[in-house]
Amino acid sequence: MRSFSSLLKQGFAIDGLIEEISLSGLIATMLVTIFCAMLMYSVYRFFYRGVLYSENFGVLIIMVTMITSLIIMTIGSNIVLSLGMVGALSIVRFRAAVKDPLDVGFLFWGVSAGLTAGAGLYLIAVSGSLLIALVYIATLLLKKERSNYLLIVSYSGEGETFVMDTLSGIRYKLKNKTMSQNHVELTVEIGVKNNETSILEKLASHADVEKAFVLEYSGDYKN
Repeated sequence: MRSFSSLLKQGFAIDGLIEEISLSGLIATMLVTIFCAMLMYSVYRFFYRGVLYSENFGVLIIMVTMITSLIIMTIGSNIVLSLGMVGALSIVRFRAAVKDPLDVGFLFWGVSAGLTAGAGLYLIAVSGSLLIALVYIATLLLKKERSNYLLIVSYSGEGETFVMDTLSGIRYKLKNKTMSQNHVELTVEIGVKNNETSILEKLASHADVEKAFVLEYSGDYKN
């Protein structure tokens, strides 16, 4: 019965340019890659702090890690395929915008884990992924209790004095103010500690205030 490496060589016309890939080595690489990918997926899923969680992006992290590992294994084992793959990857263009800056970090994490696992550096892939996960979780746990929110208030012109007097008791930063006839919509950045929303209740209780609500502010708001 033919060995796994001989079956791999059978599909190429140029002999002598392929390093043998053992079945045990392939399985070990895939197991390490899957472990790192699932670790990243778990961290992203259970410790996500963005506005909208995307399950598709979590699956993308797993795919990127495994695909990168396969590419590195191919490049390391076959000179001909490595040259062709580098040329093919050079013309690939990705136009999907990454909305959360942290998502870029997870993508680089997946690529780095795939690179090290595909190169056979299993200890570095596993220990590095565990260290990154611990540091990421620690930064979330040590995060200050005070969070930034956007306070959006819609009110009539008669409520201008009440709204300004209410905001004068807190620190805020004006983000946007829209006025149309007798209607005003105000957007300000405020700091909220321990989910305290008493100012929201105070604003909403006034007769001239139509609505008041807060949104988590991630720092990428644009006027």
